Amino acid sequence: MVFYFTSNVVSPPVTLFMGADKHENEDLIKWGWPEDVWFHVDKVSSAHVYLRLAPGQTIDDIPNSVLDDACQLVKANSIMGNKMNDIDIVYTMWSNLKKTPSMDVGQVAFHRDKDVRKVKVAKRSNEIVNRLQKTKKEAFPDLRQERENRDKSEREDKKKLLREKKEKEKEEEKRKKDEQELRSYATLMRTENMTTNYDGNDSDEFM
Repeated sequence: MVFYFTSNVVSPPVTLFMGADKHENEDLIKWGWPEDVWFHVDKVSSAHVYLRLAPGQTIDDIPNSVLDDACQLVKANSIMGNKMNDIDIVYTMWSNLKKTPSMDVGQVAFHRDKDVRKVKVAKRSNEIVNRLQKTKKEAFPDLRQERENRDKSEREDKKKLLREKKEKEKEEEKRKKDEQELRSYATLMRTENMTTNYDGNDSDEFM
């Protein structure tokens, strides 16, 4: 089961989501998208909260208001973290999550520590948590199928762009060829380059 929350502090609203337990977290880790941003309480057990960025967005494009929502949600879903003040929330792109066979279910590390961001949360904001809880929805998505559909769509988009690029290159090649032929024809038709078989004799008599 996956829990979905709507953050309406921006327009259009964005969706935050997390697994119901460590097993769902494992599936989210396995079938995450390159556009997903992962949130967790630093050094304390907590839910794995995700934000899916829009195409073209980067981790630097997350509005502060959405960042606050994600941090408060992950804090509220940490048994220990929820009781603590001045805690750090870490977040990074899904692609930076590292999973090895020796790790426990739901446990992750990072490929590059320098790509992990950190935010300090002073205390819990009941206003934010209550607002998000009112939007909570439960679902049983086929995470693998969603990821495969996403990858298929990306491949099709890349193929389309490649076809368009080749068509433009073909059109440009044809345009250059036509221009070259026109220049060659213009040069050929210049008076100084034209020849004639006229010998200056108008007589129709032949010897």
